[in-house]
Amino acid sequence: MKNSKILFFLSILSILISCKKEVIKVDEKNQPESNIKYAKGFDIVDENGVKKLIIKSAYQNSDEIFEYIIQNKSDQKEQIENTLFTPIQKIVVTSTTHIPMVELLNEETAIVGFPYAKYVSSSKTRVLIDEGKIQEIGKESSLNTEILLDLQPELVVGYSVSSADKSLTTIQKSGINVIYNGDWLEETPLGRAEWIKFFGVLFDKEKQADSIFKVIEANYLEAKQIALKSAKKPTILSGAIMSKDIWNLPAGESFVAQFLIDANLDYLWKNTEGKGSLSLSFESVFDKGQNADYWITPGYFSSKEQLLNSNDIYKKFNAFQNDKIYTPILKKGKTGGAIYYELAGTRPDLVLKDLIKITNPELLPNYEFTFFEKMK
Repeated sequence: MKNSKILFFLSILSILISCKKEVIKVDEKNQPESNIKYAKGFDIVDENGVKKLIIKSAYQNSDEIFEYIIQNKSDQKEQIENTLFTPIQKIVVTSTTHIPMVELLNEETAIVGFPYAKYVSSSKTRVLIDEGKIQEIGKESSLNTEILLDLQPELVVGYSVSSADKSLTTIQKSGINVIYNGDWLEETPLGRAEWIKFFGVLFDKEKQADSIFKVIEANYLEAKQIALKSAKKPTILSGAIMSKDIWNLPAGESFVAQFLIDANLDYLWKNTEGKGSLSLSFESVFDKGQNADYWITPGYFSSKEQLLNSNDIYKKFNAFQNDKIYTPILKKGKTGGAIYYELAGTRPDLVLKDLIKITNPELLPNYEFTFFEKMK
């Protein structure tokens, strides 16, 4: 009797294990295909012949996932909820970081509206703005929904810091498609750059977007390997005092810190937690960073004189005394927008080369800075 019970138990256990294996096998088989390699905030998948664009991180701390079916206009029969018909021919983008990606796909003429257009640096898009082909649709704080509705774009690509934008919600209720772009939330430089594939699917140019990204990726990884040829790892200070006695600098898990790590540099706050910025006391920063070899991106200051006028204590840092402070805000477009804040997200390979050129110039003897300049 005892043996029969044991045999019965073993047979049940065998069935359960067998079932478990079958479930895992089915799940793996039905896993949708994706070619997104680095970005965590979006995905493009093919589920049984249906293409979907999935936004995983619309804004900071968002727990919503937005799915859109992508269908070619030639197959359009009727308006279907959460379906985007491509290629998009009239689009509104709302961040300067969107523009270089649209331009690389040669679709800047599809842009019909942009808010606070004075910050756009790209000469190609500036011509369209100056000719009135791209309308001003708002200022920094809000969109002008009346102008935007008159333009009747097929799609508005928006972004928001911490919650659904009220202006975008109003536009969406009027029947215009709105989709959030969370490229700025990515944790790695290549993750940000991969959002060109987001625009690739909107313009029905996925192959072109993939090819462009592969070139940027290859250039970035090549530069990363070049940086490893140096035996020295200069120490790096970053940021500045932004209010009272508080110094803001990149956290150790941020994409900015990743740039410095990939450039084979010793970022002094590389082991801190967080994907954004740290707010530290001046004393703690001074204790750790006074002897840093280089000072990269000292806030929004554009000269050493400005630094001293703000706080005389900056002159106590070795990087200040040794004239080794570099900033990306000196190179501006026609109307004063910093080129770095527009283009760097799309071209992380050039940012990485700039950092290598600053700290180990012998590794890139023929390269000239794209974004950074020595602060004078």
